[in-house]
Amino acid sequence: MSRLRWLLYRAPNWPGRQRKRPPANTPSAPEVICLSVPIWVWVATVVGLTGIIVADLAIVGRHPRAVSIKEASGWAGFYVLLAGLFAVGVWLLGGAESGTQFIAGYVTEYSLSVDNLFVFVLILSRFAVPDIYQHKVLFIGIALSLAMRGVCIAAGAAAIAAFSWTFYIFGALLLYTAVRLVLDKDEEAPDYNDTRMVRLLRRVVPTSDAYDGSRMTTRVNGRLLLTPMVIVVSVIAVANVVFALDSIPAVFGLTSDAYIVFTANAFALMGLRQLYFLVGGLLDRLVYLSYGLAVILAFIGVKLVLEALEGSGVGTIEGVHLPHIGTAVSLGVIVVTLALTAAASLLRERLGSNA
Repeated sequence: MSRLRWLLYRAPNWPGRQRKRPPANTPSAPEVICLSVPIWVWVATVVGLTGIIVADLAIVGRHPRAVSIKEASGWAGFYVLLAGLFAVGVWLLGGAESGTQFIAGYVTEYSLSVDNLFVFVLILSRFAVPDIYQHKVLFIGIALSLAMRGVCIAAGAAAIAAFSWTFYIFGALLLYTAVRLVLDKDEEAPDYNDTRMVRLLRRVVPTSDAYDGSRMTTRVNGRLLLTPMVIVVSVIAVANVVFALDSIPAVFGLTSDAYIVFTANAFALMGLRQLYFLVGGLLDRLVYLSYGLAVILAFIGVKLVLEALEGSGVGTIEGVHLPHIGTAVSLGVIVVTLALTAAASLLRERLGSNA
């Protein structure tokens, strides 16, 4: 048992440490630790992340400009470095298992975010957002979605702790999403400028027809109106929460620790804006990305179902022993799948250009 785990379980005054043991021979869900760290660690983490977001927003809003590849590379590297340092801290304080879980969750969330960038490209182009304001729109939208994802993660952790069948639902959802990723790959993208939410916002909220720089409000003939910037930010935030319907269960499939799930999501999302400007022009080259992500989601879905069966006391089916998939194996599968997907995509492009 790691030093952090030992301290947490030995400290009688910390809330959330006392847990009732189920009666003997009673099926139970896989162990879920919704409060794996003290409250002050949660508060310090949220305050630290908020400070980074506020500082980043201040830098972004100071000089509106189109983001260059060089600048995007620097910021993307900075956020990856932050995630790496955090992973080291989790590893040292929480043990190798917790550190590996965070890395696996972060890599999974980050890889799924790449697929989400296709949608961001469509949203920004359909709403004709000027290049110099795109980084601010993305930043605010992603920051809002992070707050909403926090609520989703808390709800998911509570559901797993209360109901043993939640893992079955998460597993089925991931398997369904994996199938849809493959089947819907060639479908025409929806018009995000004409969704029900956008039409409702335009009907209920007084909105101007044109942008006014990066402002959220403007005055037209003395009347205070919201600019289309508010609608774009809202669409991006909601889209990010919709993406969470598969990404959050995917991370829960790697760890039941709500703290690790939240921080993995937070670090992946904070680097998403820079990733958009860095690889936005390369997305069309990753032709097999959907297939790779489908494999990852299907793998984690199966892992969730196996863990749920194990927690229910089912170790064999028709004489076949059900394997236990550890975090290290999961991380290896995720990394190898992403590497093969990228290599196959680039190889196809090279063969196509030589044809």
